[in-house]
Amino acid sequence: MNATPEDASVIAQRLHLAAGFHSSERDWVVDRLAALGSRLRSYRDDEIELEISLKDRKGVEQRVMLQCWINHGHRLHLVATSSQRELPAALNEVRDELIRQVGETKTRTEPRSNRALRSVPTPPELG
Repeated sequence: MNATPEDASVIAQRLHLAAGFHSSERDWVVDRLAALGSRLRSYRDDEIELEISLKDRKGVEQRVMLQCWINHGHRLHLVATSSQRELPAALNEVRDELIRQVGETKTRTEPRSNRALRSVPTPPELG
């Protein structure tokens, strides 16, 4: 996935590294998740919160969790997880899953995909 510097900027501004990640890994994690930025650019910066955590690093039960909160009319909470043993692969997996979820969320809430929201009823004639 090709990501622009603007995509990485959105991620860098909103991403919180939780348990399991070191602050020295921040730039590397942001670069891995940058492709997600293009999906999130349609929301204002203050509408997005991102958090990534890692449990049992390099262990048998290693798990990466990427959470996204979007405050756009109502608060959405999206979660992507991966149990991949290789950390780069796990980051790619949670990024791709969150991209899919954000895309589905946009499709569900946009009027063009909802006929009821798209069609405007004609008012009854008076008289």
